[in-house]
Amino acid sequence: QGQLVESGGGLVQAGGSLRVSCRASTRIFSGFAMGWYRQAPGKQRELVAVIFSGGHTDYGDSVKGRFTISRDNAKNTVYLQMNSLQPGDTAVYYCNFYNTVLTGTATWGRGTQVTVSS
Repeated sequence: QGQLVESGGGLVQAGGSLRVSCRASTRIFSGFAMGWYRQAPGKQRELVAVIFSGGHTDYGDSVKGRFTISRDNAKNTVYLQMNSLQPGDTAVYYCNFYNTVLTGTATWGRGTQVTVSS
């Protein structure tokens, strides 16, 4: 379904904000549900947020009210705006096609590192 390239991570202090981006190389990006995932050291990868083709969104409990997922179909890009960041948000953040993760057929990119200092 195409390559995914994440960007925008970095080091931020607790309480700060960061926006990460993910560009997909696919011709029919608008038809896919896209998810942001994260993996902290020693932990399993978890779903952070998902945005469906119609624009509906859903979030993990730990980020509700702090993170916002959005997409720009003209740019084949999905974004994750992260506010009120906490040290527990430190992880490598990945995006992927939501359905491929559900079916276990996803290919993962390099992700982008987000580090929140206390």
